[in-house]
Amino acid sequence: MGVVETVRTREMRAVAAAPKAVDLPLGRILPGDCVAAMRTLPDASVDLVFADPPYNLQLGGDLNRPDGSQVDAVTDDWDRFDSFRTYDNFTKAWLAECKRVLKPDGGLWVIGSYHNIYRVGAILQDLGFWILNDIVWRKSNPMPNFKGTRFTNAHETLLWCSQGEKARYHFNYRAMKTLNDELQMRSDWVLPICGGGERLKEGGHKVHPTQKPEALLYRVLLATTERGDVVLDPFFGTGTTGAVATRLGRQWIGCEREGVYRDAAIARISKELPLDESALVTMQSKKDAPRVAFGALVENGLVPAGTQLFDKKRRWTATVRADGSLSYGKQAGSIHGLGKDLQGAPSCNGWTFWHYENGGEVKPIDAARQLHLLALED
Repeated sequence: MGVVETVRTREMRAVAAAPKAVDLPLGRILPGDCVAAMRTLPDASVDLVFADPPYNLQLGGDLNRPDGSQVDAVTDDWDRFDSFRTYDNFTKAWLAECKRVLKPDGGLWVIGSYHNIYRVGAILQDLGFWILNDIVWRKSNPMPNFKGTRFTNAHETLLWCSQGEKARYHFNYRAMKTLNDELQMRSDWVLPICGGGERLKEGGHKVHPTQKPEALLYRVLLATTERGDVVLDPFFGTGTTGAVATRLGRQWIGCEREGVYRDAAIARISKELPLDESALVTMQSKKDAPRVAFGALVENGLVPAGTQLFDKKRRWTATVRADGSLSYGKQAGSIHGLGKDLQGAPSCNGWTFWHYENGGEVKPIDAARQLHLLALED
């Protein structure tokens, strides 16, 4: 009786400790000031924040091309601040809300230019965020410096942060390596600015002056979120984050005070279709991939007992036994252990060391393992 009561007590404690389901405004754009909007969200309810805040560009007057035509620059009220102190106070307020709503293993991305990113970076560090990388988005087609008085501004900076120095975070390293032709993804990304059919226009003019390219958000979300994760964008604009999140099977919440941007975003996202489930599967890291024992291939008939395995140079030929072990003369062991012993090596990856013939073609037994993994996915 006492044991039963103890088990029940543990179950009750586990239920009490489990995080309670919260109602989130998924797939909605919250109007008004972003700080006030975020205050309506529960603590630790969001997996990722992507923030594209006002850059506080401090532009003085209109910007014209050499032919006299005016450049579509950021001259809206939402990018005007009376002083650096006013901008800093605003930054502290919205970053503090981001920290509150993020889960303990959640991530934060902030993008900016030289006008604001250093101030933002210092403030987020003061709030306890830990910078994991600063990513340089190098624009392959930047706007030229029309006055010829400075270098062409050809990049923006993204800060990727965890909740703290010791905090866990998500990073799909293997997917990024695959995306980059099997090379480690670097911290300098060469991507074009938003243009062509992707750029939202109305009456021949840009709906939003700083619309970000979908390729940029695609990389961010693919790298640091999983399917079903909740992504919050406090400065939603015309909805690039929402559009890409929808395509990749992520949930999203937006905050946007400008009605014209909200309308454009809603119309844009309504046309976005999520990718097919099979297309959303990404390459896994070795630690995330399901483990397969060689014995599973034996019992499923992919490499049946009695099969002759050999190394690539055919120096040794071993026989597969019913329990998944291999025998070579009087020696026996696992695919890894026997391979190690025969070579007199400190270790051996049996999956690539041992080969078999299949239809006259020589293959490593890892090929059979891949077939087994595909069958498991089906």
